Amino acid sequence: MASVMKNPLVLVSGVLVLAGLGTYAYQLAMGLGVTGMNNSTSWGLYLTCFMFFVGLSAGGLIVASSASIFGIKKYKAVALPAVLLSLVCICCAGVCVLIDLGGIQRVWRMLTGLNFMSPLAWDMIVIACYLVINLLYLYFMTSKKADSAKVAVVSRFALPVAILVHSVTAWIFGLEIAREAWNTAILAPIFVASALDSGLALLLLALFGLKAKGMFETPQALFTSLAGLLCTCIAIDGYFIGCELLTTAYNGTEEGAAVLNTLLFGSTAPFFWFEVVFGLAVPFLILVFAKNRANMKLVGAASVLVVLGVFCKRCWLMFTGFSAFNVTGAPGVTLGSTAAQAGGAADMWALAGTYAPTLPEVVITVGIFALGVGAFTALSQVLLKK
Repeated sequence: MASVMKNPLVLVSGVLVLAGLGTYAYQLAMGLGVTGMNNSTSWGLYLTCFMFFVGLSAGGLIVASSASIFGIKKYKAVALPAVLLSLVCICCAGVCVLIDLGGIQRVWRMLTGLNFMSPLAWDMIVIACYLVINLLYLYFMTSKKADSAKVAVVSRFALPVAILVHSVTAWIFGLEIAREAWNTAILAPIFVASALDSGLALLLLALFGLKAKGMFETPQALFTSLAGLLCTCIAIDGYFIGCELLTTAYNGTEEGAAVLNTLLFGSTAPFFWFEVVFGLAVPFLILVFAKNRANMKLVGAASVLVVLGVFCKRCWLMFTGFSAFNVTGAPGVTLGSTAAQAGGAADMWALAGTYAPTLPEVVITVGIFALGVGAFTALSQVLLKK
């Protein structure tokens, strides 16, 4: 344990986590008005990161469970770091939700006031099950009485739950009939596909890091195989997005045209084009060639682009849905934020959704990411064998 605490990455992460905790105490005291969220955009950076972490987590566990379910023996070699990564990411996702609640002292109402007709309740239940499966998976893989038969049984539950956890997260958005940008049946497949490529890309980056630190050795042939699987997942992800864009554009409805205009040329266009060009096209063109998949620097670069691209996808998915109000005409909607109130009556009204994360949001979010990095580093140092 002493060696873990002396790890520079753990120490730096700890400092950033403390900064995030201090800023969260300020947010808790002052209320969510200190964030950039307002009446036009009620979900912001925290829930964007929640979607992102859930996808990263699901992707890692799908890879780990596939080793037992589909008999891909070579993937068993990376099952343990994949499960560790999955566990850390789902915990970070839960932290994002708790921070977004604002009044965390009322968190017990999540248990006593569940509305089972709400996708939010479904998501809470399936994420709790997912966390339990991760813990069981880790226990059966690392205990002194490690049993491969029990690991195989858990993996049979892990794969469908990993797919379900991201599908249910997608349904939170996809079942919102009042939000044209979200209300589509293909949103769940898009979420699952992006979970696969982002989770797999993060696993590759984690394995590179562990190998560089001498904590876990992964054969180059396995890196190459995982890179080939990542290339396939990228292609599937891009195909689903293309299907959705074509369907929206071909119908030619006024609402669909507004969504496409925002996505292609509006406020969320930078996120969309970064994901399409640098998060999908460039990594695919790199990994589609076998010689490139054998080049670890290229595989690492492609993996970084995929992770960044999926984060951008979470941004454009979230904020395109908030860009248009469901009411028209002046004076619009009162934003209700602390900044708008301080600016006077003229700044309180808006005709279009606006959002920008504030410094407290950024510091808290950096703290969450640091928590994930520090926790994965510490757990790896304790549980992984060279």
